[in-house]
Amino acid sequence: MNITVTMTRWVAFRYTRLGGSSPSRLRFHIIALGLALGMLGGCSGRQSEKAVLVPVQAMFDGMAHRDAAAIRAPWLPGGILTLVVEGSLSQITVENFANRVATSGTTHIEERILDPVVRIDHDLAVVWAPFNFFIDGKLDHCGRDLFSLNEKNGKWQIVALAATTRTNCAAN
Repeated sequence: MNITVTMTRWVAFRYTRLGGSSPSRLRFHIIALGLALGMLGGCSGRQSEKAVLVPVQAMFDGMAHRDAAAIRAPWLPGGILTLVVEGSLSQITVENFANRVATSGTTHIEERILDPVVRIDHDLAVVWAPFNFFIDGKLDHCGRDLFSLNEKNGKWQIVALAATTRTNCAAN
C-alpha cells in the first residue's frame, strides 16, 4: 500500500487552528496513521498468502506419503503439470502424476519450497518459488515452481503447476 501525502500551508494552518500543536506534529500523525493502516493491511495479506500456500503444502505432504488421493485433493480436477527437465518439456495431468508418484517406489521423497512469492487478485493467485527435492534425505534436484490457484467457496485449489528442474543446485 503506497500513501502519498502532500502537506500544504493551509492544511498545516487548519490543523494548528483545530488544536494540533504544529505542522511537524501533523506530519507525525499522518505517518503514524499510514503505518497503522499499512500494518493492518499487511496482516490480512499475510493471512491470505498463508491460505494460498495451504493446498501447495497439502500436495507436497501427499507426495511425501506417496498417497495419490492426497496429492489430487488440493487440485481442481483435470489440472495440468508442465515440467521442464534439463530442457525437455512434458505435460501430465494431476491424476497421472499422482498415480505415478504413488506407485513409483518406496523411497522417502520431500519437496520444499523456499521464500515463496505469492500474488493474489480476488479469486486468482500465483505462487513462484525455488524448490529443493530430496530422496531419502539427500538433495536430488531443484528448480522453480509456478503454481496457479483459484479460490472457490473460500477454498484455494491448484489449477496448474509449471516447474523447471535441474541437478545443478548451487543457485538454490
